[in-house]
Amino acid sequence: MKKYLILPVMLFFITAFAADNGKWTGYISDSHCGVAGNKAEHASCAKKCVGEGYKPVFVVDDKVYAITNPDKAADFIGDKVTIEGNITGDSISIEKISK
Repeated sequence: MKKYLILPVMLFFITAFAADNGKWTGYISDSHCGVAGNKAEHASCAKKCVGEGYKPVFVVDDKVYAITNPDKAADFIGDKVTIEGNITGDSISIEKISK
């Protein structure tokens, strides 16, 4: 019985420590342009591309993160923002976003 309890507990801890909780500043860009959206001059292009159906992404330096809950970023396309949330792999889940 103890063997079966150890596996779920281990999976919980691996998952908990795999997520990087914190605060990051970067730009809300689009999945078409990606890292090229890491500047204020890209705002109009990012809005256009998201309007054409590309997904919003979060760009920090040269790293692009898919946004798991893009509805929270909808009002910030093209903006430099600070996001509080969780990064797991190449995705970010937004808890709080502000300019």
